[in-house]
Amino acid sequence: MSGLNKGVGKIEVTLRWDPARAGAPAHDLDLVAGVFTADDPYGTPDYLVHFGSRSPDGTITLHRDSRTGQGFGYDEAMTLELERLAPRYTRVVVGVAIQQGGGRLTFADITNAAVRVREGYTDLLAHDFTEFAEARSATVVEFTREGTDGWSYRSLRQGFDADPREFAALLGAARA
Repeated sequence: MSGLNKGVGKIEVTLRWDPARAGAPAHDLDLVAGVFTADDPYGTPDYLVHFGSRSPDGTITLHRDSRTGQGFGYDEAMTLELERLAPRYTRVVVGVAIQQGGGRLTFADITNAAVRVREGYTDLLAHDFTEFAEARSATVVEFTREGTDGWSYRSLRQGFDADPREFAALLGAARA
């Protein structure tokens, strides 16, 4: 009875980091979600959700956006209501990109950066970006829908030497 598996539903992805030292340009990290259709699950996202945007149907929203990392704990938050996504969407990839406006920054330049993926009060995964020290962006998690079994997730940790614009094009690429 595969139809009884609900999978994951309403997810919150949160991001934290420490502000830049005094006198240095602000560090601005951004959560980015790419939504893919069954026809092109590893190609171009049907749409992206990032700062200043949300999904056309309101199922994915970035409801906290920090440009400096100043705050308490997790400063940036995105909610994904996967169970409400239209059936034509079968894959969602979430990543983090570092804005490059103040000069070239990598995760090694950002202190205490970490991401957490939760459903309700349950942490599904959490990690820092130490394994991507030289990267300017990284994927974090992938959600996939298989038929009626609901949505599943897996950690999708891969760093890229790509700015936010370049990263958007790489977000959904198949991984080895």
